[in-house]
Amino acid sequence: MDKTSVEQLAKLMRQLVSDVQGAPFPGADFEPELYAIWYEHVQRGAQNCFEFLDENFPVDDSKFKNSLNKMFK
Repeated sequence: MDKTSVEQLAKLMRQLVSDVQGAPFPGADFEPELYAIWYEHVQRGAQNCFEFLDENFPVDDSKFKNSLNKMFK
């Protein structure tokens, strides 16, 4: 993977985490419309991340799987 791809992945992941952390809290004055807007925004970010990962880290790539397995031992 080249440097540009790694930088793009990092940017997508940072945005996704930021979006998730900004989730509206469902308190007493909870507005369903605000939640719907946030939810759609986060779903777009997640989809972008999944598409990037699928393109750059194929599931059937044994080298990538081996690297992951080493990380989680």
